[in-house]
Amino acid sequence: MPPVPSSRTRPWRVAALGGLIALVSLGAAACGGGPDGAGGKSQAAAAPSAIPDNAALLAAVKPDPALKEALPANVKQAGVLNLASNIQSAPNNFYSADGKTPIGYEVDLAKAIAAKLGVTVTHQDMAFGSLITSLQSGRVDLTMAAMNDTKARQEQIDFVDYFSSGITIMVAKGNPEGITGPDTLCGKNVALVQGTSHQKFATEQSGKCTAAGKQAITVTATDSDTQNQNQLRTRRVAAILNDLPSAVYISRTAGEGKFFEVVPGEPINGGPYGLGVNKQNKPLTDAVQKALQALVTDGTYGKILQAWGVEQGAVKEVRINGGS
Repeated sequence: MPPVPSSRTRPWRVAALGGLIALVSLGAAACGGGPDGAGGKSQAAAAPSAIPDNAALLAAVKPDPALKEALPANVKQAGVLNLASNIQSAPNNFYSADGKTPIGYEVDLAKAIAAKLGVTVTHQDMAFGSLITSLQSGRVDLTMAAMNDTKARQEQIDFVDYFSSGITIMVAKGNPEGITGPDTLCGKNVALVQGTSHQKFATEQSGKCTAAGKQAITVTATDSDTQNQNQLRTRRVAAILNDLPSAVYISRTAGEGKFFEVVPGEPINGGPYGLGVNKQNKPLTDAVQKALQALVTDGTYGKILQAWGVEQGAVKEVRINGGS
């Protein structure tokens, strides 16, 4: 199983863990996932069984003439939304087996939004660090790349929030340890990628365990998801902490879905991913928000997420700049 990006949340370095957690570091390098919202570098094609065919669902989206009329003149005249992404992060956005065609739940959502607006969408693949500046310069109309909507970023661009991600618990198939949520991690061995916010959460949760008179969490901090998967498959750990989309993708593809499963429930410490829009382009922000809300209301949005197995991250209300 190829490595899958482990964290879209800002890396968190441990200065001292005290006596709460026994930290086992299996490597010297930092997290392979990248910074807040940057994703990782997984270019490997997914197993065919993990790729849903949403063509009919997308073809059924009916354009809204009023929303198209509200689009900025340049977009309306061109009939195209130019969207920038960092296409390397399954199942958010990555390349199909041909190495050329972008796929993923974000790609399907972008197509559905464009269809509702009565236009099409094109994807530009670029470095994550270039996305905001590309918006600000007018090079692209939108960005969509598992970018966390944060107050700091809201000072630079606006966001239309489309997904809520956060920490998810992944266990061996059949959940032999009976893990149902954070409280059941007490006394367990848990794997995560070193330097991520998952590590901070494990520390805090371990403190809650000991404060309640239970055993602390023992953390195995590694350099990659691949190492964590090996730890879980050999039962050296009872669970892995990962971001929701990555955990879902791994559980659906590793061993053809026979190795792992995700513990049900809302993401832990969740926060929104947002479509980025130039702050000077309020008409486009408003049109995209209304188009996506219409897709939420009519059920198309939910069906897309469900097809990709990430319905746990669905939003009920599409907000603008809803991150904190």
